[in-house]
Amino acid sequence: MSEIKEPEKLEPQAERGALERLLLAHLTEQRRSRRWNILFRSLSFLLLFSMLMWLFSYEGEGLVSTGPSTALIDVQGEIGGADGISSDALIAALASAFEDKHTQGVVMRINSPGGSPVQAGQIYDEIRRLKALYPKIPFYVVIDDICASGGYYIAAAADRIFVDKASLVGSIGVLMDGFGFTEGMKKLGVERRLLSAGDHKGFLDPFAPVDEAEVAHARTMLQEIHEQFIHAVREGRGQRLKETPDMFSGLIWSGARSIELGLADGLGSLDYVAREVIKAEHILDYTPQEDFADRLARRIGTEIGRAVQPWTKDSVKLH
Repeated sequence: MSEIKEPEKLEPQAERGALERLLLAHLTEQRRSRRWNILFRSLSFLLLFSMLMWLFSYEGEGLVSTGPSTALIDVQGEIGGADGISSDALIAALASAFEDKHTQGVVMRINSPGGSPVQAGQIYDEIRRLKALYPKIPFYVVIDDICASGGYYIAAAADRIFVDKASLVGSIGVLMDGFGFTEGMKKLGVERRLLSAGDHKGFLDPFAPVDEAEVAHARTMLQEIHEQFIHAVREGRGQRLKETPDMFSGLIWSGARSIELGLADGLGSLDYVAREVIKAEHILDYTPQEDFADRLARRIGTEIGRAVQPWTKDSVKLH
């Protein structure tokens, strides 16, 4: 019969190494488990926080006035853009304000450097439509620190515009800005490789030399949009406008000077207009408030868009 051999005993050094590996594997597993726990807790917290923000968010819907009131819509910041004010939200707020049977007047308080000419034009057109639909409800604009470019495009639709003497008003112009990287690419030894179908599909590509034909086309397009802007200002302000050679040059003026030029009608704050002009001191705020979930969704959508398109074309803005 063959003898049964006893298992070989590990040398002390080998045994210690095995224990160390076992302990290291255990610690690694613990760290991995801890990271997953932190992730799940963070996601749970974000979900709970989002639900609470949704429950307590105020979106201006369901407002009920019990007596004569002044409807307020605040426009703070850029018009359009990733973090700006959307025309859809403002148009919905305007409709709600005009439709309220207790509304004695609508005031849009603007503090904006401008933004999208498309969205500014949409808001302008909607204001004029609502004014025609509700002829007994006046629409006023009160300018805070600045009402420039696209902001003034909207303001031009008002029956009257009120400013502070130090407000900044005007900038009736259009721009398209961007950068050129061709010289920097040469210094870095970077070669641009762009494939396209269509002679001008890479229109004003910042990584390619300037194409004078494309620049000329862009200037023509900007001039067309500028003329649309000027037409809106003339249509809205009418005979009150005291045109000067530089009125539509993109310059900006103080509130006091804007009154002299006919770009504004007088000095006044929100409270003054509600109390003295509309004669309805009670102010009901119809300003659209974006809730956390919408803001998060829009931000995620923006970041995804940037990831899909790593560079952005020059955009036309009223700034």
